[in-house]
Amino acid sequence: MTETGHAEFHSSVPLHSFTGVSNNLVGLINLDDATVDFYVDLTTFDTGINKRDKDMRETLETDQYPFTEFFGKLVSDFDIQDSSSQPATVRGEFTIHGVTREVEIDGTLQKTSEGLELQASWIINIEDYDIEPPGILFYRVDENQDVEIEATLTETEKTE
Repeated sequence: MTETGHAEFHSSVPLHSFTGVSNNLVGLINLDDATVDFYVDLTTFDTGINKRDKDMRETLETDQYPFTEFFGKLVSDFDIQDSSSQPATVRGEFTIHGVTREVEIDGTLQKTSEGLELQASWIINIEDYDIEPPGILFYRVDENQDVEIEATLTETEKTE
């Protein structure tokens, strides 16, 4: 489990790109049943410019839809005894802006002395989630957003 994972998105408009960052990714991977569940409070993303952050929260309607979440299953094999970086694929539901879509996401898992290191990246088309790309005049934010997550998950006590 982690409560301090890293999530970011990369976006662009003509002649300019920017990144939003949050270190408030919360989630878990249950290796017993292959369940994967991660979410992040969208209001914690910081793009480096307060006005852009405010505009982003308005576009995403974070007062109504404050979280984005992935819930699914690890569908690739993972050997907990192997300390090398292993490819990992999850399949499940990604929700943002109140819209849920089936997705498959590739990444890596690696067992280390600190815990289970996770890295993953994928692209979402914000229009698929009923998000109108914001813009100024004729310039619109690219509808494709690169999303990346990184986390160190530490083992927790099992509860019956």
